[in-house]
Amino acid sequence: MSIPEIETTRLTLRAFTEADIPELLPLIGTREIAATTLRIAHPYSEQNARDFIAMSRHEDKIWLAITQRSDGRLCGGVGLMLELEHQRAELGYWVGVPYRGKGYATEAAQAMLQYGFDTLKLHRISAMCMTHNSASGKILLKVGMRHEGYLREHQCKWGQFVDVDCYGMLRSEWKTHRK
Repeated sequence: MSIPEIETTRLTLRAFTEADIPELLPLIGTREIAATTLRIAHPYSEQNARDFIAMSRHEDKIWLAITQRSDGRLCGGVGLMLELEHQRAELGYWVGVPYRGKGYATEAAQAMLQYGFDTLKLHRISAMCMTHNSASGKILLKVGMRHEGYLREHQCKWGQFVDVDCYGMLRSEWKTHRK
């Protein structure tokens, strides 16, 4: 599967490259990012970044850099972890602290839902976030996902078990949401 490039009103979602590492490290490497994500390490090293970029090219994942169309600056990342045999994927995203509160995560998540349902013809897209990450929960509701429940003490983050909220959307709901 080729890596798409997706343009929205303010963003370009494109493949990560090694050239992104100098901009990626100070954004993804903050404690604030790691504290609100399920799979980002802290501290975050250059090797973590190289491994992440290599992982983003696996056939069962589509991970894209979120960049501003106006100047090409890296703001974050968004992606789908695919399970094509079940016609489903899990949505994930992060936005660097300087770029939070500008609607970039919502715009990028919406674009990935559109790509997943309209291009990949997925039946279902889900997302999970730590229960204490209410901002992410609001984004998922804003893009039309439904809160489907939570998993108690599902994730161990920094030696503490945390609850995880589960969200989901079916293709039929996507069609209704878009209208």
